[in-house]
Amino acid sequence: MKKKRVVVKIGSSSLTNEKGEIDQQKLVDHIHAVASLRKDGHEVLLVSSGAVAAGFVKLGYSSRPITLKGKQAAAAVGQSLLIKSYIEKFTELNMIPAQILLTRNDFSNRERYKNAYATIMELLERRIIPIINENDTVSVEELTFGDNDMLSALVSGLVHADQLIILTDINGLYDSDPRVNRSAKKMDIIDKITDEMLAAAQASGSKVGTGGMRSKLIAAKTALSLGVPVFIGKGSGTEKLLEILEGHGDGTYIFNRALGSINTRRQWIAYHSEVAGRIFIDKGAEEAILFNGGSLLPAGVFEVNGRFQKGDVVEVFGINGLLGKGEVTCSSEDLQRLIGKRSEERKKQPLKTSVEVIHRNKWVRA
Repeated sequence: MKKKRVVVKIGSSSLTNEKGEIDQQKLVDHIHAVASLRKDGHEVLLVSSGAVAAGFVKLGYSSRPITLKGKQAAAAVGQSLLIKSYIEKFTELNMIPAQILLTRNDFSNRERYKNAYATIMELLERRIIPIINENDTVSVEELTFGDNDMLSALVSGLVHADQLIILTDINGLYDSDPRVNRSAKKMDIIDKITDEMLAAAQASGSKVGTGGMRSKLIAAKTALSLGVPVFIGKGSGTEKLLEILEGHGDGTYIFNRALGSINTRRQWIAYHSEVAGRIFIDKGAEEAILFNGGSLLPAGVFEVNGRFQKGDVVEVFGINGLLGKGEVTCSSEDLQRLIGKRSEERKKQPLKTSVEVIHRNKWVRA
């Protein structure tokens, strides 16, 4: 089998017992499965939940806290317990883990995004196992990923993973809830996530986690759009992750070979950048950037909204609405001067078509 880069997401329900504490037997099972992947020559990254779940009992909570301060306090206690357990178990197998805590700011800030990528690549180069979690202790609600399902999807895109494996306590996707409908049929392979699937999925998860099947479907849809195939399901034993890679996992495989990987710059523009303004273009420019692989030139721009600088990301609108986003090569003021008004002065000095407002390599379609 071709050696692959694999992101494995382990949810709280797959790490903890009924009391919400870290289940050492479950943990060992996951770690030995990761060791089997590494032994077979694959690169592995873990996106691990469990910090809040591991910590809330120590704080005296009877169940997972719902307040921000409660979650953050539980994460502060639980994260150290979680990584301590990982270090102890991986060390027994002569493997070294590294802890990486991320927030939305680490993705939206371009330099931090690039630094996160460089750090993860260096760890993989050194055969270290990155263990990634959201930095719940400092995250505020509007800057969170929502759950680690989405974090795993974004990480898998960032590192250009060959496979995202989302381990859960249900063996894949069904056409209805198998816990309610005994006649529910399991979907072994699908090529897209539909709105109907999202609407039918149950939104809430276990009492120790934040995500349910709906969050996993949203994450899978994101990963798929980044060219990363996804597996959602369960397994046990040291060979479970290898079995999943070989196509024999107990769950659902989601892939579409027509969707290729997106380079890191375009990922940042599409999913993490903040929009600084809007550009409105004519039909000719719309056809050029959508169908002919062209860059956006000043001649096609007829209106500019907002104030932005060179390197900022703007939304591009055509005649019928939003077309996509791109990184501009000039400020809004410079662009206004370039397009000007259809005046006598502009007729005397036509626009230089060699100037690119948005290069085709820094453009993503909506």
